[in-house]
Amino acid sequence: MQKITVGIEGMACEMCEAHIKDVIRKQFDPRKVTASHKSGEAVILTEGDISEADLHRAIDPTGYTVTWVRTEPYEKKKGLLGLFGR
Repeated sequence: MQKITVGIEGMACEMCEAHIKDVIRKQFDPRKVTASHKSGEAVILTEGDISEADLHRAIDPTGYTVTWVRTEPYEKKKGLLGLFGR
């Protein structure tokens, strides 16, 4: 699974966050997506890769601007019981 963090310029409120999440869900079918206008970021958890170019094509026409993209492997956290080898 991949964790893709996207810098997004132009989000000003919760409705902007909702709009970004809707666009990402419709275009890429992620496992999970969150967005924060305060940090100016969206975080996408996905099974496949999403290119920076694809993110620009999906988000930029909405009036928001992708400013940067960071992709890293994602492993689900195991929780407290996972620490004890259960």
